[in-house]
Amino acid sequence: MQLSETPRTRLTRLSERGRAELADLYAVLDAGLVGHLGVVRYGAPLVLPMGYGRRGDTLYLHGSSGAGWARTLDGAEVCFTVTHVDGVVYARSVFDHSLNYRSAVVLGTAHRVTDPDRQNEALAAVTEQLSPGSWSYARLPTRRELAATSVFALELTEASVKIRTGPPHDEPADVTTGGRWAGVVGVRTVFDEAEPAPDLEAGLTVPAHVSERRPA
Repeated sequence: MQLSETPRTRLTRLSERGRAELADLYAVLDAGLVGHLGVVRYGAPLVLPMGYGRRGDTLYLHGSSGAGWARTLDGAEVCFTVTHVDGVVYARSVFDHSLNYRSAVVLGTAHRVTDPDRQNEALAAVTEQLSPGSWSYARLPTRRELAATSVFALELTEASVKIRTGPPHDEPADVTTGGRWAGVVGVRTVFDEAEPAPDLEAGLTVPAHVSERRPA
């Protein structure tokens, strides 16, 4: 399936980097740990980093019920972005330096989730996005904890994806002149070895869903 282009999601520069497949949007979102929520509060833009989760064509966000932004988010127009930096691109000219990246921009109206079953589904999605395997391992939220948490849904009906890969795109004259190095330095996210909590009781080993995040 393809993304539905709108005037707000149409790429106006370097459109060849755009991706039209819905699967590309899923891939960028599913690979992320943190996104950025853009809202307007008190007449000014506000951008907040936060965890998130996806189920089908819905993005789920959550936060404290006491947070100022959460009290005004229901029914608000928002922008949610996720970006992965895959490499720093060194060109022969400063102007042609760049990044290899994958990015997604989602636009739409955020709606509060009030149905208890859907709240649990949303919080499971957020938990599994950040720490796969934890929803079935750790203690689940109590009623009091759920009451202190606001959950919002953002449909993936208006979104764009932009990706850059490959080497620098130098000017032919700079390539011909030579004498300057050009190339790409890759960037990756690496998980360290798990560090146990200082108050952990003796004899507990690191569960598989935690240890497996660090490749052997």
